[in-house]
This record gives sequence, structure tokens and C-alpha cells, in this order.
Amino acid sequence: MTQSVNQQHPISLYLKIWGWLFVLSSLSYMVDYLQLQGALRWGLILLFMLLKAGLIISIFMHVAWERLAVKLLLCLPPLAILVLIGLMAIEANYTFLSRLLFFSQPG
Repeated sequence: MTQSVNQQHPISLYLKIWGWLFVLSSLSYMVDYLQLQGALRWGLILLFMLLKAGLIISIFMHVAWERLAVKLLLCLPPLAILVLIGLMAIEANYTFLSRLLFFSQPG
């Protein structure tokens, strides 16, 4: 005979997460309202986006209650892709600057 374990999360947890999502969304709208520009604008937009996605994935998709192996399976591939994109951006800047230096030298 097996017993099924029914785990119920309190509604207050979900309401708190909705509140945080509202605050983060308001802050991301404030970035546009204050007309921030450049790297600060995009850095804040990406930060708020990642925070909101993390809250949604961890609480509403119940990843916070999964085993460490499942969390690593979900998190490590995107992190590896971000590292590789960063390395490619560094290499692209190096290539661009070296070509700029080479082609700007007189004949």
C-alpha cells in the first residue's frame, strides 16, 4: 500500500512572488520613463528580466523544490552559452581593433 504525498504550498508565497514581479516590472518600466540611455539602460533591463525569469522558474515552475541535479541540468547549459558568447565578443573586439590598426597604417 502506497500513500500519496500531497504537498501544498501556501498561497502567501505566490502572492509575495506576484508582488515582487509587480515591483520588478514597475522598475523596468521606470527605466523607459526616466529615459535612461546606453549601457545602464540595457544592463537594468537585462537585470530585471533575469530576476523576473528566475522568480517565475523557481516558484511557479516549482524548480526551487527540485533536486540539485535537475537545477544544474537547467542552469548550466545557458550559463555555458553566455560564457561562450562573452568569449566571442572579446575575440570580435580584438579582431576589429587589430584590423582597424592594420588598415589605418600608411602603405
